[in-house]
Amino acid sequence: MTALPEAFLAVPFAHRGLHDVADSRPENSRAAVRAAIAAGYGIEIDLQLSRDGAAMVFHDYDLGRLTPETGPVRQREAAALERIPLTGGDEGIPGLPEILALVAGRVPLLIELKDQHGQMGPTCGTLEAATAAALTGYMGPVAVMSFNPHMVIDMAARAPDVPRGLVTCAFTAEDWPLLREETRARLRAIPDYDAAGAAFVSHEADDLDSPHLARLRAAGAAVLCWTVRSREAEMRARAVADTVTFEGYLPAPPA
Repeated sequence: MTALPEAFLAVPFAHRGLHDVADSRPENSRAAVRAAIAAGYGIEIDLQLSRDGAAMVFHDYDLGRLTPETGPVRQREAAALERIPLTGGDEGIPGLPEILALVAGRVPLLIELKDQHGQMGPTCGTLEAATAAALTGYMGPVAVMSFNPHMVIDMAARAPDVPRGLVTCAFTAEDWPLLREETRARLRAIPDYDAAGAAFVSHEADDLDSPHLARLRAAGAAVLCWTVRSREAEMRARAVADTVTFEGYLPAPPA
């Protein structure tokens, strides 16, 4: 296990950057990343894969919600994705190397690899390989995580010195209708923490009373949580979580 740096427990994390389209800062944009750095917050970003195997900083599988284009991210090459403007801003979709260069170790960076095959099973490893390659030589505080434990286990082999975590939740049928019931039940119990060499979990804020989370916390796991949307919710979450991922409000400034 590679320990999570203390810097990760000292700051709240801006969910997909400090985004606000009213101020031309779309989620996962360079502008949102710059704003989080300026405010001293940690940054959480998401990765999807381009057709030519690049790690792109983008949350959704489809372009439709966040850009004027439609269709799967995986069907576009990186250079084409970089030219697609993010709705509410004037920038294209960034690649991970560009965001790493922008952050440059100034604040902690939490990177979520999105499951690429829909059922949280083994993957082809392409996104993991692109992520590990981009992180080679990066000197700032950084950690990777995923809902898919197979991807985290893969990252342990490809980038063993980068701290790893699991993104976890209640895995309800309502929120995860495409997952098989047996898969949801298994993931809910967080059974892959040790196999992944994980140092932390990032758990759903509305499910912080999970007995599975309590077990890991008692064993020394760091607990992050997602996504907190008010100071009142943050106060409740911090009764369990070491820090929070937030959006829609500004937490107390980091000390």
